Amino acid sequence: MSISLLSNTYNRQNWEDAEFPILCQTCLGDNPYIRMMKERYGQECKICNRPFTIFRWCPGARMRFKKTEICQTCSKVKNVCQTCLLDLEFGLPVQVRDEALQITDSIPKGQVNKEYFTQNAEAEMALEQQPQPYGQLAKAQPPSDVLMKLARSAPYYKRNQPHICSFYVKGECKRGEECPYRHEKPTDPDDPLSNQNIRDRFYGVNDPVAEKLLSRYKETPQLETPEDKSVTTLYIGNVIDLDEQQLRDHFYQYGEIRSVTVVPKQSCAFVQFTQRDAAERAAKETFNKLVIDGKRLTVKWGKPPAIQAGGGRLGDASGFESNYEPVPGLPTIVPMPSTELKADFFGLSSSSTPNVVASTAASSFLPPPPMPPPDLGDYTSSLSYGHMPPPLSSLRTTSVHYPSQDPSRVGSTAAHGKANE
Repeated sequence: MSISLLSNTYNRQNWEDAEFPILCQTCLGDNPYIRMMKERYGQECKICNRPFTIFRWCPGARMRFKKTEICQTCSKVKNVCQTCLLDLEFGLPVQVRDEALQITDSIPKGQVNKEYFTQNAEAEMALEQQPQPYGQLAKAQPPSDVLMKLARSAPYYKRNQPHICSFYVKGECKRGEECPYRHEKPTDPDDPLSNQNIRDRFYGVNDPVAEKLLSRYKETPQLETPEDKSVTTLYIGNVIDLDEQQLRDHFYQYGEIRSVTVVPKQSCAFVQFTQRDAAERAAKETFNKLVIDGKRLTVKWGKPPAIQAGGGRLGDASGFESNYEPVPGLPTIVPMPSTELKADFFGLSSSSTPNVVASTAASSFLPPPPMPPPDLGDYTSSLSYGHMPPPLSSLRTTSVHYPSQDPSRVGSTAAHGKANE
């Protein structure tokens, strides 16, 4: 810094020194053994212009190095990350959070007023025993519908990817796979997301990311109420490691519950109310914002009882899954054996009459295709031992259905036998 220590002793006392930064899970990365480089008073805060201690680290493999951009005082005032300036609780821009919570917290932007405000904020936060949000954010209302629908429930590590290689865009990059930057084409320069300002992000004014999220919220589909008044069942999806009592404890506030059915195999549950008004109130209050035990659940309406009685199996939002249409050309279902065949399936019992068994078997099962016996020719006349059955040459058919039925291939003809001699 170019400021003299002797002439600016008072200002140097207000410089910030910290031991660890205030970061969100996305900026910190997924590596539990992260290494950080610390530099005292290495940079000015981009909001209050005061020197502060900066930290620099790599959040993961194939990621770019990141560093803190604002001081911890400005981070605590807005409850945002020092690097990405997104809200630490919801992972959303300040503009979206303030509009959802109806906060009009005005921070002075002038140099003199900004320094006075920062000193007073530091003094108030130093008196607090436990860290908590500052200003109107501490008195804000509970999370609204907008925050519950737009809040990010898991870290988004794709945001830590390297920047696009400018030499690759020009077609002059010679590093190949060793290049630490991304080899991708840049987005449209007219895209509003390409013009982001860190001050606009902090103050919550003209933030293109916030405007995109708010427009997405307005276009989100709403849960349609079924016309059938007999439907009082709600389908709850993504039910993992939750029991019936936890669901009952949450939904009892909307009205009397008739039954709660949990299907662990399908990871879903069905909550049935006694009155339609209670079901509509529960669906309106929990749609796209139901969180139980840290798990976000989906809420949909069930189908009418008439559709449920039509058949199917559990696992859909209706409670039942409709049967599929039969595929043409497939064989029909084999009928079950009759009572006589159940007792004597192989026809080994002597008590059963042959006529009844034969007629029952013929009517229940399709007979196998006829297999003509092979023509033994003169080979049977040369056998002189034992009692032989009559020759089967009379049963030979002229047509050959399979190659294995051709007598010339079996080696049973007389000509073939004499050639072997």
